[in-house]
Amino acid sequence: MRMPKAPLQTEKSEAPTQSEQVTPDSYESALAELESLVARIDAGELPLNQLLVNYQRGAFLLQFCRDQLAAVETQIKLLDDGQLKPWEGA
Repeated sequence: MRMPKAPLQTEKSEAPTQSEQVTPDSYESALAELESLVARIDAGELPLNQLLVNYQRGAFLLQFCRDQLAAVETQIKLLDDGQLKPWEGA
C-alpha cells in the first residue's frame, strides 16, 4: 500500500510587508540604496533565500523614488502655471 505524499511546505518569507518597510530619508538615499541592491543582485553576491527580500526592498525603493519625482513634477507644473503652493514632499 502506498502512502500519500505530504504537501510541500514552503518557508515563510522573511520579507517585510509594504507597511513594515523603512522609508528612506530622501530621494538621494533611496536611489543610492537601490543602486547598491541592484549591484549586489547583478553580481550574484546574495544567497538565494535573500534574493526575494532584496527584490521586494528594491521594489519599495523604486516606488518611493517614483512618488518623489511625481511630487516634484506636480510642483513644477504648479509653478509653470503661476501657482505657488507649498511642496508636501518628504
